[in-house]
Amino acid sequence: MLDPDHNAELPPIPGKRYFTIGEVSGLCAVKPHVLRYWEQEFPQLKPVKRRGNRRYYQRRDVLMIRQIRSLLYDQGFTIGGARQRLSGEEQKEDSTQYKQLIHQMISELEDVLVVLKS
Repeated sequence: MLDPDHNAELPPIPGKRYFTIGEVSGLCAVKPHVLRYWEQEFPQLKPVKRRGNRRYYQRRDVLMIRQIRSLLYDQGFTIGGARQRLSGEEQKEDSTQYKQLIHQMISELEDVLVVLKS
């Protein structure tokens, strides 16, 4: 049986800005070669590359890797299914942000209209 709370067993993410691939491997219980493979498969995963092509992951990358890991290992998604699920969630977030922005702009334009009418 798949355990949906499997990520609960992972260690807490330390409060630092950048993590090496070795640290992320430990934090997410995923081998480094798997992380490198996932970079090719998931466009959301973009670690910063520095000297000698060394990868440095940020907190959001670690959270994304944990989400990918959960989709693949715990929820039984295929790589393609997980990729589609993640891009769908991104679009939902974008849509919500755009709606909030539009409502804010409408409100501001209504305020301008009130000023112009007076």
